[in-house]
Amino acid sequence: MVAQTTCISESPHVLANHGKSDESLSPTSPPATLALSVEAAATSTEQADQLAARAQNGDLAAFNELVLTYQQQVYNLALRMLSSPAAAEDVTQDAFISAYRRIDTYRGGNFKAWLLRIATNACYDVLRQRGRRPATSLDGMFEESDAPPIADPHAASPELEAERKEVAAAVQRALSQIPADQRAAIILCDLQGLAYEEIAVTLDVNIGTVKSRINRGRARLRELLTSTGELRGGQVRPKSEPQ
Repeated sequence: MVAQTTCISESPHVLANHGKSDESLSPTSPPATLALSVEAAATSTEQADQLAARAQNGDLAAFNELVLTYQQQVYNLALRMLSSPAAAEDVTQDAFISAYRRIDTYRGGNFKAWLLRIATNACYDVLRQRGRRPATSLDGMFEESDAPPIADPHAASPELEAERKEVAAAVQRALSQIPADQRAAIILCDLQGLAYEEIAVTLDVNIGTVKSRINRGRARLRELLTSTGELRGGQVRPKSEPQ
């Protein structure tokens, strides 16, 4: 069953497209409750600041353009942080609504980092409320979509696709076990490709702290994957592969 997207009068419609996610170990795209078949174009920092300035002057269309640009990135961040599609959807909605209500507090510089800080803090709130335990099974992150398959002559074989999902699930299991601050730094750096400077703004820490969290997080991930036998020769090994 597809829930209806909540529409608030004089607030942006928080919608998500079905574009590709930000990393090869891609989680499922946002569910249909946030669906809009629009390919959001890449927006530069300068363009984002221009849109934010228009939104501060009451231009709702400008803010909705920001939503279309960054919704996938916000959703992917929340999904990796929370290991729950439903919780990630809620955080995505809440982050954009919060950003809209607080748009007058944005002082320019890097809208993406400002927005991701709001989303990251929302994830921290959810983790505190649930005691850092995953709310649902991780399996839901990697299930097939309900949409009918589209033939792709270049698609991987069923075996390779199953292996890819095993690898993605193994990494997410390990990711969900490291401290939230390290998890956020790893996601922003290794999965979303942000520069250290952007991560520092997003997490409201200095660059030295960013590097420390990334290094400690990577080391912990390696330990977890190695201890469970899912890392071999520096690569994640599918469970179906013999020892």
